[in-house]
Amino acid sequence: MACKHDLPKPAGSLNTDTTTQVVPDTGICFERDILPVFITYCTRSGCHDAQTQPDGYNFTSYETIIAKGIVTGDAKASLIYKDIANGSMPWYPNPQLSSEQKALIARWINEGAKNGTNCTLVCDSNNISYTMGVKPLIATYCVGCHNAHTNSGNVALDNYSGVQTVALDGRLLNVTMHLQGYLIMPPTGAGLSDCQITQLKKWVAAGAPNN
Repeated sequence: MACKHDLPKPAGSLNTDTTTQVVPDTGICFERDILPVFITYCTRSGCHDAQTQPDGYNFTSYETIIAKGIVTGDAKASLIYKDIANGSMPWYPNPQLSSEQKALIARWINEGAKNGTNCTLVCDSNNISYTMGVKPLIATYCVGCHNAHTNSGNVALDNYSGVQTVALDGRLLNVTMHLQGYLIMPPTGAGLSDCQITQLKKWVAAGAPNN
């Protein structure tokens, strides 16, 4: 009898044994990459926080986020992602997620919406460029509340001028370092890491340049 050989399956092809799409793991970590975005942009008081929960959506933890509106492995079928992608959420006039943030959430869902925790932090404390270092931190942890539309605490951080103001008068470091007598920022979640705070310290010490 002639030998029988199975042809190798190309990467990402349909797995005929399980009829599911083989999706590569690109290293997204829920706790590090996804949760801060949901908390910053979606859990202000009156939005999808633990107390308000419009339409039963609570975006404060992994368990509550995947409980409704997430179809594991299929971002396009997930109502939460569809509302984020088409601009329905966050509600106007709150700032929209960036295209990079939307793509990150889609990848997380498509890769199985895993609950990654205790992940290695991607941080370079010597990266004190505003554009490449500071601005992404502010976008992830602060802009959802502190923007030109909501102006929470009379602080708007969706532009360089606003960030520079609170950097030079000390408020940015005081709240992110959780110093006594100051509000804790961000108010929920794990907050910034020591490495990220060091980035801010070095940038402020350099005069908070728009570099």
